[in-house]
Amino acid sequence: MVNKDELKKRLSPIQYEVTQNSATEPPFRNEYWNENREGIYVDLVSGKPLFSSLDKFDAGCGWPSFTQPIEEEEVIEKEDYSHFMIRTEVRSKTADSHLGHVFNDGPGPSGLRYCINSAALRFISKDKLEEEGYGGFTSLFEK
Repeated sequence: MVNKDELKKRLSPIQYEVTQNSATEPPFRNEYWNENREGIYVDLVSGKPLFSSLDKFDAGCGWPSFTQPIEEEEVIEKEDYSHFMIRTEVRSKTADSHLGHVFNDGPGPSGLRYCINSAALRFISKDKLEEEGYGGFTSLFEK
């Protein structure tokens, strides 16, 4: 279980509001919406790998968008009826962090767009994977 007091000390206010209270950060004014380096995105709270830059695309929405998670079992879906809409929320399984939403308007065979708040993520560039303890993911970026 995640200690909320510890998280308040460790996370910025927007990171805490997004991950713990299901807030949404502003589009086009967040850390990773325009990130183009190769690497992986991990859950800010648990450190579990969530998405790869290989599955990232520019959806024009102002948030990082992905076609699929790295490990499907770490991303869970829940019905979301907030803001007078019916959407599918995505949360991290291990930390139960709010990540964003998944929509059926993405490219590729699945047609999915995982629209994720940068404030719920930490980016690890491919050249730092080994030193950050994610060496098992370097093979994703070998040509």
